[in-house]
Amino acid sequence: MLFGKKDTKSPKYRLAMAQRITGYPIQYVTERETEGESYNEKVVGKGGCISLKDDEVIVNASGETVLRCKIVDMDAWELMSGNGVSITAPDLEHGGRVRSIIVHYVYYRK
Repeated sequence: MLFGKKDTKSPKYRLAMAQRITGYPIQYVTERETEGESYNEKVVGKGGCISLKDDEVIVNASGETVLRCKIVDMDAWELMSGNGVSITAPDLEHGGRVRSIIVHYVYYRK
């Protein structure tokens, strides 16, 4: 098989993803809220960064913690454009409820 299927639920994959998404400056963060079959996205923060501390991923924007979650509980995937990442995880900062956010990076060439 030329391209193997990645186990996106494995701790090794999630740690690698967490390490890959840190270090980018954030332009803004949106949160997806579902209402029945439709959904809305609202901006929850501007500016900031994604950082790792011990076994947690922390998204800071607008001078506050937007999301704090354990790496092993995080589902994350990069946007096809490469300009951001979508993260779904139980948010330890806001009572443990599962949240889906999209972090949009400041545009710059690598």
